[in-house]
Amino acid sequence: MEHRIVGPGPYRATRLWNETVELFRAKMPLRKHRCRFKSYEHCFTATEAVDWLHELLRCSQNFGPEVTRKQTVQLLKKFLKNHVIEDIKGKWGQEDFEDNRRLYRFPPSSPLKPYPKRPPYQKDVIKFPKWDDPPPGTSQENIPVRPLVMNPEMWYKRHSIAIGEVPTCRLIHRRQLTEANVEEIWKSMTLSYLQKILGLDSLEEVLDIKLVNSKFIIHNVYSVSKQGVVILDDKSKELPHWVLSAMKCLANWPNCSDLQQPMYSGFEKDVFKTIADYYGHLKEPLLTFHLFDAFVSVLGLLQKEKMAIEAFQICCLLLPPENRRKLQLLMRMMARICLNKEMPPLCDGFGTRTLMVQTFSHCILCSKDEVDLDDLLAARLVTFLMDNYQEILKVPLALQTSIEERVAHLRRVQIKYPGADMDITLSAPSFCRQISPEEFEYQRAYGSQEPLAALLEEVITDAKLSSKEKKKKLKQFQKSYPEVYQERFPTPESEALLFPEKPKAKPQLLI
Repeated sequence: MEHRIVGPGPYRATRLWNETVELFRAKMPLRKHRCRFKSYEHCFTATEAVDWLHELLRCSQNFGPEVTRKQTVQLLKKFLKNHVIEDIKGKWGQEDFEDNRRLYRFPPSSPLKPYPKRPPYQKDVIKFPKWDDPPPGTSQENIPVRPLVMNPEMWYKRHSIAIGEVPTCRLIHRRQLTEANVEEIWKSMTLSYLQKILGLDSLEEVLDIKLVNSKFIIHNVYSVSKQGVVILDDKSKELPHWVLSAMKCLANWPNCSDLQQPMYSGFEKDVFKTIADYYGHLKEPLLTFHLFDAFVSVLGLLQKEKMAIEAFQICCLLLPPENRRKLQLLMRMMARICLNKEMPPLCDGFGTRTLMVQTFSHCILCSKDEVDLDDLLAARLVTFLMDNYQEILKVPLALQTSIEERVAHLRRVQIKYPGADMDITLSAPSFCRQISPEEFEYQRAYGSQEPLAALLEEVITDAKLSSKEKKKKLKQFQKSYPEVYQERFPTPESEALLFPEKPKAKPQLLI
């Protein structure tokens, strides 16, 4: 029995259904059975179907060993309802399948699920703000100019070689980043990162881009406690106090400091039931109906654990902050209960880990419309979450750094000059205005005289420089700025005063 791995992509739940149906029809053993003194060819009992399909699902990498026999019975009920199988009298359409000796067979053909049609998608998720368009009402004549003040050291670095031809100045309009611009950047880059991991042409195949809230992403990244749990601004969306106290009790069992009433036999089971009832009555699963297809698609990456964790990290950033907080607290409680050897059995029929998965999988992931494999897919996801929740529910640092650097880059202006060995980065946008050639020549001749003269004096008075180094720098300065040098040293004698000749020692007379 081999179950082909169904990777990420659109309609993954439907593809898994069709794959399972085809494999079940092709591989399920059929034989002759007797029922009420009558023989039936090419059929199987309900128990035989449960045995065979249960083993298939547990061995499949699409579902995993956590699949229970009860879940297999539920799937066969759906097979009967959708006419994948029928009883030996040809009846189907009801979910009255039970794990017993009743006989079933395959119809001449089992219908496969059709893939829903969606409108064509656009590859560009969100357009980044354009910076080369002038803002409305701005003319080239009324552009603010910020003077650039430079100290002698900056001038020295800038003009360490001759400038030569000044290139033509191109006027570039820059606008201040607004809060909406920043939110668009966070949303676009986050979704692009997820799309790249999933290897899809467009995320519109697995989620509605318009429903992604950029404010949720930013809040989930920055509004967190030292433990990494989301902090809510709206306290009315917090977990009720009694639910939070119950979760703390089981997470810290048997040290329940919050409880003010004595414990009794079976107390922990009642506390667990209280938590399960609260989460079971949520109007929407914690991973939301909107993101169901996205999370199911990521399940196709579980064979590549690192990539799956990165994709789940990003998907969890898209959650409303209150959902992310509830999920974080729930997963921490579930993991601690499973690792707590002092915790009494919470259910007689299941182990603790299986109980956690079966109890909370539906409130974590389910589809708004009926999906035939949603229980199995939810169990698979919750199992992976329990094993990796600390990594998955962390903020992806690489993504955060990349977006912050992008925003910072768009908030600054870099000015590069030909032949310069440095960039001048300003905290706010600066602008240049076009001037006449005569004004340019005047500024070049007289506008830089003072800082250049100060630079020359700094070289002259630098006691750290040896005579050889000082001569070399002065020669370079004279070559680049002869007018400034000539003004400081009008005659060779004035230059010679800087390097007075040392008196030669007279040779001693030999007697």
